[in-house]
Amino acid sequence: MKQRGPGGDRPLSRRAGAGEGSGRRAEPAPAKPRIDKASANDHALDAIIAADKTAALKLAPVSRETEARLDRYIALLREWQAKTNLVAPSTLPHLWTRHIADSLQLVDLAPTAKRWADLGSGGGFPGVVLACAMAGTPGASVHLVERIAKKAAFLREAIRVTTSPGVVHLAEIGDNVDRITGPVDCVTARALAPLHQLIGFAEPLMRQGAKALFLKGQDVEAELTEAAKYWNIQPQLHQSRTGDGWIVELTSVEPTRVRRSGVSGELR
Repeated sequence: MKQRGPGGDRPLSRRAGAGEGSGRRAEPAPAKPRIDKASANDHALDAIIAADKTAALKLAPVSRETEARLDRYIALLREWQAKTNLVAPSTLPHLWTRHIADSLQLVDLAPTAKRWADLGSGGGFPGVVLACAMAGTPGASVHLVERIAKKAAFLREAIRVTTSPGVVHLAEIGDNVDRITGPVDCVTARALAPLHQLIGFAEPLMRQGAKALFLKGQDVEAELTEAAKYWNIQPQLHQSRTGDGWIVELTSVEPTRVRRSGVSGELR
């Protein structure tokens, strides 16, 4: 297993006083403001998100045109977040570093890829972000596969307002081959399923020549060990620029001789 670290790619209470009254209990520290769906459009978040954007674009620089598209996407996401749970509310102050930059780093790992498939797109990470980044590339397209109707509706609106080359498929994740027409250069997924299941979903596209880039967390080693029970793989690991996660790169997969049932079945 090859591993690539970030290397050059990473720019990458108050006490009670002594004396009189010292027997009183210390005043509790003020509670942190709660971030929930309803506060997604709170203007108090604007400055925080703006600072986070600056940090994110240092990690993953983009053109002015792509930045403008991403601005429209974030504005739409914050609007919809108030009624539809698209991202974890706790991540709202870090939308740019936690979600945008995390998605953008995939472009550098597949610089020649024009046709992408994002399985389980959810709130649009990485699919919509990739579509925004690929908007100026002739022949580019991003297939976004999502099984939840509300999220698929959001994805369609995000593609529309950003004028990005994306196609949304409302379908079960395992049905992606029947929905996606034409060649795919790269297939990806983020926060969707364990690695051995992801490979099962992606394998038909990989059999046709697609490379896989899966965004994973700190437990990637355990997931790779489990995946090896079902698939013969030679993964290359890239350390994320935006945290402690990893990106698993696979160029080919083959099922092992003994596979347990349900590996390539529907998401559970």
